[in-house]
This record gives sequence, C-alpha cells and structure tokens, in this order.
Amino acid sequence: MNFRPALKNFLCFTFIIVNTGLAGCASHKLKTAVLSITRPGLEPVEITVEIARTEAERAQGLMHRKKLPDGEGMIFIFERDEQLSFWMKNTVIPLSIAFIASDGRIVEIKQMQPLDLNSVKSSRSVRYALETPQGWFDRAGVKPGDVVGLDF
Repeated sequence: MNFRPALKNFLCFTFIIVNTGLAGCASHKLKTAVLSITRPGLEPVEITVEIARTEAERAQGLMHRKKLPDGEGMIFIFERDEQLSFWMKNTVIPLSIAFIASDGRIVEIKQMQPLDLNSVKSSRSVRYALETPQGWFDRAGVKPGDVVGLDF
C-alpha cells in the first residue's frame, strides 16, 4: 500500500493550518469578564470584555473579526504603566479605544478607523486599553474621568 499521497495531503493541510494562524485558535478562547464603569452622578455601565493579557493575545487583539456587538469589547492589560500605541492592521471593525490609568480612571478616548496602519497613542503612560465598537463610549455616556472596575 502506498501512503505517500496521504502523507503529502496531510503535510500540505498541516502547513496551511499553521501558516494561516488557525492552529490552536479554534480551541483557544480568551477569558471574559464583565466590567463596571462608574460615572459620577449616574448609574454604572457594564461591558463584557475579552481579556488580552499575554503578548500574543495583545498582538492578535480584534484582528480578523467581522463584528463586535455594542456592549462588548476587549481589554488589554500591561505589566507596567507605559505610553501605549495601537494600530488597526487586519482590523475591519471601526473601534473606539479608552486609555486607562492603573487606578482604573479613563484618561482619554480616541477613535480608530478600519485597516489604518497609523498608530493611535496614549498621551501619557497608562496600564490598560479598552477597545469597543466605535461610538460605544458616547452611546453609553462614558467619558474621561470615569472609572473602570478592574477586579477580574
């Protein structure tokens, strides 16, 4: 019996899976959490987020997603305060990004356009970044100075 064609097909399939980044992705889901955002004089707002904690998770971010519902997002966690920089490579969803200090206070909110390779930077050192569908912060009444509960 000749196993060469079967082996060749298996190796080609394996090459395609590994090189398209699909290996491990189907079974690897990011942890999720519900964050509460406190707004002075108003009821808190909740958002369900995926947590990007590792370098690989942060690098992948929301790339290749086709949709992101209102009330959902991704929080990027860094080990120390630093000036953060994000771009929209391979990201087709328009996003808003909140840069958040280590105490949970939103420092600033910026808009990001699909597939834009220009960097969007925080104006100062922060510990976290929260990406949501573009305009969600406005629709939810969330502004700089509000505080994100980071107990996850």
